[in-house]
Amino acid sequence: MAKRLPLIILLWLGTDFYFYQVVQTLVSSGTLLWCYWLIDLLLMAGIVAAIFVQRGSRMQQTLIAWLMGLMLLAFVPRLFSLPVLLVEDITRLFRGFPPRAFWVSELTLAIAAIIFLIVLFGITRGRHFYRVRRETILFPDLPEAFDGFTITQITDVHSGSFTNAAGVQKGLELVNAQQSDVILFTGDLVNNQASEMDRWIPAFAGLKAPMGKFSVLGNHDYGDYIQWESPKAKSTNLARLKEVHSEIGFRLLLDEAITLQKNGQSITLLGVENWGKGGFHQYGDLKKAAAHVPDEAFKILMSHDPSHWEGVTLDHHQHIHLTLSGHTHGMQFGIELFGFKWSPIKYVYKQWAGLYRREGRFLYVNRGFGFLGLKGRIGMWPEVAVITLKQK
Repeated sequence: MAKRLPLIILLWLGTDFYFYQVVQTLVSSGTLLWCYWLIDLLLMAGIVAAIFVQRGSRMQQTLIAWLMGLMLLAFVPRLFSLPVLLVEDITRLFRGFPPRAFWVSELTLAIAAIIFLIVLFGITRGRHFYRVRRETILFPDLPEAFDGFTITQITDVHSGSFTNAAGVQKGLELVNAQQSDVILFTGDLVNNQASEMDRWIPAFAGLKAPMGKFSVLGNHDYGDYIQWESPKAKSTNLARLKEVHSEIGFRLLLDEAITLQKNGQSITLLGVENWGKGGFHQYGDLKKAAAHVPDEAFKILMSHDPSHWEGVTLDHHQHIHLTLSGHTHGMQFGIELFGFKWSPIKYVYKQWAGLYRREGRFLYVNRGFGFLGLKGRIGMWPEVAVITLKQK
C-alpha cells in the first residue's frame, strides 16, 4: 500500500483539478472556489498527522478511519462523474475547444451528488447493513447423511472497530436466524488486542448451532501490528484471545482436524492458523492439520487468507473439497449488481469474494462481518454466508 500511495495521491489530485472545471463553470464566488481547495489542504494535513502519530495507537486508528471516510466522500463522487466531462472534451476537441456547456457541468454535478449520497450511506449505515448470501454446492462423494447439511460462515469480526451494540446484535441475530447445522468463524476476531472483545463476549456467546461452533485465527489475531512492551505481553495477549474463543463457545482449531458425526457417517473439519502471501505471516500448517485424516474423508478447511488456497491447498496431496476464507473484506468498497462484481481488491487477490472452483475443489471467500480502517462499507456490505452441501 505504501508503494501505491504516491499513485493514489496523484490520481486524487488529478480528479480534483479536472472536476474543478465544473465548479468554475457553475460558481462565480471566489470564496467558494477557495473552499474547494481548502478541503484538500485539510485532508493532506490529516494524512501528515496520521503518519507521525504513534503507530497502532487508538488515536492513529481513529484518525485513519476518519481520513478514509472523508477522502472517499471527496474522491469517489468526482471520479465516477468525470466520464461525462471526458466525453464532452472529446467533442470539444473537434469544435475548437469552446467553453464548457453549462448543462454538462450541471449533469456532472448531479451524478457526483448521487454518488456522494451512496458513499455517505455506506459510511454511516453500511457497516451494519448485513446481507445473507447463499450458495448450494454439489459433491459426488458427500456422505448421504450430510446431504442438505448447512454451514453459516462469518469472518473478520474486528471487534475493536465496533461501537454500536444494537448494530452488532442485529448481525448476530441474523446469524442465528439461519438455523444452520454449524457456525464457522474464519479469523480476525479482533484488530490487535484480546481486550477488544471484552464487552462483546456475552453477545457472541449467544450464537447457537446444534452441531457446534468452530473457529480459526486470522492475521490480526496475533497482535503483529502494534508495539508491545515485551514479547511476553504479546504472547499473553494471544493466550487470552484463545481463551476468548472458548468463552464465546467456539472450538478453536490450531492446525488440527475434528470429525463431525451424523447418522453413523462423518465429514472432517480442518482448521489452520493464518497463512498468507504478500508479506503476511505463514503460521499455518495444512500437513500437520491433515496428518491423521483418511484420504477418502470428505474435508472442509477453514483458512483465513484465500491466497492459501492457491499457495498450498490445491497442491496438497489430499483432496480438500471445500475451503472457507475471509480476509479481503471485499476492500469494503465496490460494486455488486445483477451478478457483476468489482472492487479494487481484485487487483491484489485472485479470489476475493464469493465462490470459486478448480478441479472439483471449491473456495468460498466471505466479504466479512465487521470492518477495519474505514468505519463503513460501500457496496461490499457485511456478510453472513449460508452454504448448503448437496449430493450431486
